[in-house]
Amino acid sequence: MIKDILYTGLGGAVLLKERVEEELAKLQEKGKVSKEDAQKFIENLKTRGEEEEAKVKSHIKEALKEVIEEMELATKKDIDALKDK
Repeated sequence: MIKDILYTGLGGAVLLKERVEEELAKLQEKGKVSKEDAQKFIENLKTRGEEEEAKVKSHIKEALKEVIEEMELATKKDIDALKDK
């Protein structure tokens, strides 16, 4: 389920990127945006996307930790501690 959500989000991001690039190309053709400005805009979007990806991963990781704790599942650390005994 989580993979499906992530893949859906990634698919949406790819579609959005393609759409933005198409629109920027049209604006370049019309002379409304320079190539440099278009590249800066795309780089800015990429940077913001990477930052948001890191935030989402962090939130998912924390949510999974909470679920594991609530379900009282053994973690790798717990299993290793038992092996050491």
